[in-house]
Amino acid sequence: MARLVYSAMCSLDGFIADADGSFDFAMPDAAVHAFANELESTVGTHLFGRRMFEVMEFWEGQDADLDQDPVTLEFARQWTLCDKHVYSTTLTSVTTARTTLHRAFEPQQVAQLKADATADLSIGGAALAAVAFRAGLIDDLHLITFPVVVGGGTSALPPGLRLDLERAEVRLFDSGVVATHYRVHGQGAG
Repeated sequence: MARLVYSAMCSLDGFIADADGSFDFAMPDAAVHAFANELESTVGTHLFGRRMFEVMEFWEGQDADLDQDPVTLEFARQWTLCDKHVYSTTLTSVTTARTTLHRAFEPQQVAQLKADATADLSIGGAALAAVAFRAGLIDDLHLITFPVVVGGGTSALPPGLRLDLERAEVRLFDSGVVATHYRVHGQGAG
């Protein structure tokens, strides 16, 4: 069975966006971006909430922009080749290739996607990930932590959730970024 992976670029205090909604503090340099590409290389399907999808749809067609650097081109190529499932009650359509629009996140349907998949699935967006965490669907957690404290905003992880984790890998970057991979072992409200 494929694994459902949640990856988040966050501040040291655990926020993916600051109180103003900006995530400019988490712009990866070439080494961190290449690492993110490495993580994405195992993914065949992305699950997005509306807001994260609207951020990510920028990548559609960017793989043809020869003015992009090779690391950026590779990310765009990987994103374009993946299947995408978008969960939204407000979107009426999607314009990106290989994309299915769903009105609701149904844990049983996502469990079936995992069971049928030949490559890992990733989930993007803290709100959608919170639902998947609470449903016990997420297998791996990648936190890419930037050396900045933003003091508040959108939390990378849902409040009130207990996860028992096993550290699988830690990578340190010259920029001060730390990437930590955890495997989820158990969970419950706590």
